[in-house]
Amino acid sequence: MFIPLHDRNELAYIRLQYVTLSLIAFNTLFWIVTAANGADGNLTVAAVLGLGYIPAVANGYADLAPDVTLIPEPATYLTYAFLHGNFLHLAGNMLFLWVFGDNVEDAMGHLRFLLFYCLCAIAGAAAHGLAHAHSQAPLIGASGAIAGVVAAYLVLHPRVRVWILAFGRVPLPLPAWLPLSLWIGFQAVMAVVDFDGDVSWAAHVGGIVAGAILVVLFRRRGVPLFDRDIVAPDAAVMKDERANPHRWGR
Repeated sequence: MFIPLHDRNELAYIRLQYVTLSLIAFNTLFWIVTAANGADGNLTVAAVLGLGYIPAVANGYADLAPDVTLIPEPATYLTYAFLHGNFLHLAGNMLFLWVFGDNVEDAMGHLRFLLFYCLCAIAGAAAHGLAHAHSQAPLIGASGAIAGVVAAYLVLHPRVRVWILAFGRVPLPLPAWLPLSLWIGFQAVMAVVDFDGDVSWAAHVGGIVAGAILVVLFRRRGVPLFDRDIVAPDAAVMKDERANPHRWGR
């Protein structure tokens, strides 16, 4: 639909978005390790079955063979989000996280953003498990968590200019509300019309709902929603925040 390239949205409270950068690095490292023994850069079957989220197993309708069970089943609600089928799958998710994650992290603080990301991933798996309760196909990919980040960014910064590559070839600077609203609407529509497709649109929708709700609860005190009262942070507030980072959930 579109590829995000850059946003004109400087950080206000943190010097460096190191949780966002760490998530990108960890996802990349995880893909390298889990795909190392696969063919053509694809994941091994053991990684997909052992770390992916399988609704039928999670809902008690099927059992995973002991020889491919790597972790307790509840942990797969999160581990699936660090698996990617191939490099393009990884790159697409990480590009969205790179463009939009830093400002969401800035609005929440480091630790709360990390918790937010994990909860959106879990919400994505839960939504997928509800929609496809008997499915034995493993769910993998960070899309649920990324969808939550996109929804949070839209709630925080709908008026910020975002450069996108429309239809894979046309660069356009647009207010964030336009491409992101269309993207979210597309996920919701596809969750209905492509219910049994290869993409888990339900996981995307679960992440979107979680992200839109959690950003209201997790944002720093005084951070406005919907770009209301966009002002540079007061110098005294900035000094206090950097001197007392734990107060802001860093």
